Amino acid sequence: MSVPTRRRRWFTVCALTASAALVAIPPSAASGRSTSPFGVRAVGQLAKERAQSTGAMSPHLAADDDDGNESDEIAEGADQYAEARTSPGVVAPGAYGAAWRDLRNLKSAGGSWRNITDLPYNSDDPRYRDFDSNSSGGSGNVTGRMAAVAADDDGYVYAGSAGGGVWRSHSGGGHWQPISDRLPAQSTGALAVDGGGRLWLGTGEATTNSDAYLGSGVYVLDHPHHGTFSTRSRVGGNELESTTIHELRFGGGTVWAATSEGVWSHSTRHLSGPWKLEFAPNPDFLPKGAKADDPDAPYKNIANDIAIDPRDPSKVVLAVGWRSGDDYNGFYTKVHGAWTRITSGLGDLPADPDAVGNVTFARSADGSRYYAIDQSPEQLNTNPDSALEGIYVSKSGSPAGPWTKIADYKGLAADNSALTTAGYMPGVQAWYNQFLAVDPSDPQHVYAGLEEVYETKDGGSTWSTVGPYWNFTFPCWSIDPAKQTGDCHQTTHSDQHGVAIGRYHGKAYVYVGNDGGMYRRPVNGSQDASGHATDWTSLNDGTIDTLQYYSVGIGKDLDHGGLSVTGGLQDNGQSILRSNDRVMGSNFGGDGGDTLTDPANGCNIAQEYVYLAVQVTQNCAVNDGGWVTDPSKVTSYSVAPADNATGEARFIAPLAADMKNGDTWVAGGRHIWVQTHGYAIRSGSEWTSVHDLGEGRTATAVAASGGRIYAAWCGPCNNQGFARGIAVGNADGTGWHDISLPVDGTVPNRYLSGFAIDPKNADHVFLAVNGFSRHWTEGPGAGVGHVFESTDGGTTWKDISGNLPDVPTNWATVTADGGLAVATDLGVVYRAPGRGTWQRVGNLPAVAVLQLKTSPDGGTLYAATHGRGIYTVRVRDLR
Repeated sequence: MSVPTRRRRWFTVCALTASAALVAIPPSAASGRSTSPFGVRAVGQLAKERAQSTGAMSPHLAADDDDGNESDEIAEGADQYAEARTSPGVVAPGAYGAAWRDLRNLKSAGGSWRNITDLPYNSDDPRYRDFDSNSSGGSGNVTGRMAAVAADDDGYVYAGSAGGGVWRSHSGGGHWQPISDRLPAQSTGALAVDGGGRLWLGTGEATTNSDAYLGSGVYVLDHPHHGTFSTRSRVGGNELESTTIHELRFGGGTVWAATSEGVWSHSTRHLSGPWKLEFAPNPDFLPKGAKADDPDAPYKNIANDIAIDPRDPSKVVLAVGWRSGDDYNGFYTKVHGAWTRITSGLGDLPADPDAVGNVTFARSADGSRYYAIDQSPEQLNTNPDSALEGIYVSKSGSPAGPWTKIADYKGLAADNSALTTAGYMPGVQAWYNQFLAVDPSDPQHVYAGLEEVYETKDGGSTWSTVGPYWNFTFPCWSIDPAKQTGDCHQTTHSDQHGVAIGRYHGKAYVYVGNDGGMYRRPVNGSQDASGHATDWTSLNDGTIDTLQYYSVGIGKDLDHGGLSVTGGLQDNGQSILRSNDRVMGSNFGGDGGDTLTDPANGCNIAQEYVYLAVQVTQNCAVNDGGWVTDPSKVTSYSVAPADNATGEARFIAPLAADMKNGDTWVAGGRHIWVQTHGYAIRSGSEWTSVHDLGEGRTATAVAASGGRIYAAWCGPCNNQGFARGIAVGNADGTGWHDISLPVDGTVPNRYLSGFAIDPKNADHVFLAVNGFSRHWTEGPGAGVGHVFESTDGGTTWKDISGNLPDVPTNWATVTADGGLAVATDLGVVYRAPGRGTWQRVGNLPAVAVLQLKTSPDGGTLYAATHGRGIYTVRVRDLR
């Protein structure tokens, strides 16, 4: 039996915020990408297309001709998520912090949120083995991305998520509790337990991916076995607000922080004083610097790690540099009191700026060895196979070296990796995926994380791929639904970010965090003949919900009564929760974007992958895998509009059903596409272009009611010449016209993120506007306001923002009683019928809510959060 084609689980790239301010995202590299309907259905196909795209130029990025050249959709997806929040200019520090304070000061609208996704999510659910599911890949139960991990020898494990805060387990993993919900930032950059047992949290994820948010500083929990983080536990002042923190390192009574604004230090004994800026290679680009407003400022002072000599804490090596390359990239140490670039003496570890990018250090407990992973900007820009420069060891135990290379991507690929195809090999995403950990009891026993997990027991002479990317490529794999993954053992989810070694009941375990959550195995675990671990355990037991939803859909569950809920996720496909489920399943793989679910039949589903690729099913994509040998048994169908093939749609493109006729769908790329066959559509050729927005423009939001369509667009979409607009017309192609929106007019020149049409009157429509107002955004026409109302079909607009906090707004929904609910980057607000003021809905942590939908009967509001799962609240409780 041949290995089936599979959809690649792509992540996206950029750098953003969740508390104190948005990073101005670096312009994406000149980037090409695949044009097949689902980008890549197998690693081999991904590799082929990535190799072909290296150095190419995508339609979206023609104006962004910098030197990054990420060569595929990763960088573009990153830019687009950030563009919505930063364009038309640069956002000043403090924006999110101010918005969080204002939101918390709003009166409550009443009602309480209920999390409905706080149960296991099985990515290998045997019910859903259709063509575009990744089920049987071997990841098991998953949750959202984990950016950092810490553990102690008392069985306590701490998991820091990308957007859902920090979680604690007292039982070696599982039975999790959130411990940072009171903080204004839920994005984790670093976690570390110091020698006194205190837990340090650096907020602001530093993976430079599309949904990575900035933080609000560093916090300490003195007794991490109990209690929770609070704003009173912040270290220092506001020096590290609006940064990302890659690592926290300790030595000589000092904590060092590698941040997006240089390297900082602070006493570990006296926590109230300010942080000291140790080194910033380009200080003019820091906040309040002469070039702070430059679009390049966010990536001019990036620090990745700090290595401290265990024998002499005064000897420190800094790893500094932007992943795509810059003149300042390199290793630095103090010479005669001044930080100086190291230009020689490192041995195999490169000193050339072109070969030093994202770096991670780890040292052995006995101080005899230091290890390092180095990602190369030059390889990222020129090598379609990998961006990995290598893995290195300093056998002197000194971070000054000399260093010896002990692994490269070709050697790792040969160690029974799942990534063996030219064009997609180990380290292809080394700027995004990295971790290193040394066994405290053995300085030659090392775990390394890239896309996969690798282990060496002899200091790097030999390696085993103990956590392969997935199992599809191996002879042991089978799609048999009676087995999780054929005869293969469970592996981890792909894309590794955090690692820690701790003990539980006296036994040592390694804990890894990745795009699928938390996993563990014994430090001295078992392997099969291929070197794959046989003893990984998923720790994603449902008590930890950090799922990163882009969307939510609700329909009646005709088989079991009640409702079926679906949602598209970052790197975890689409989840499906039937009314009788105790475990969620995954019926589509890849990055799940928007989703349409038939209110009358929850098994009629359309799921969007990236760039307006769309799959449709009419049986919830339930499948026993029989399509592997009999293609006629496929029950999901690719129905992408043509803008997917031409690359003229956004990474997460808008998709909507007509409010009055669920068989009429609208999709937006460069064109506005309409199809009238509903869930019975079987081919992309069934879409009709009813309007061309124009070359260089792409839809950001669409909505339809009774044949009337509203479409928002941007083009250019970045902060270099940003422009936006609205087009209105009919589903039959008639009456299309552009609304006049002057740059300095009522509606700001910012990203238009969503429409909410009054179900009683299609001329009555609300508009949600993303980004920050001109108080924070330095760009032409940034304007003010976030919610606007039109009663004449969009011809004129009125700002109804009122007391709404100045925060990026993502979605708006008219409730059945005429109220208006709005999703923001920090929660949900509500305006009751007949009122002009906004109230806060419930007490969600500081998490982005990207979409709101109501149940078929209109009685329940569903919120898709990007970091804490899906929540519901009864509409009647809002008042």
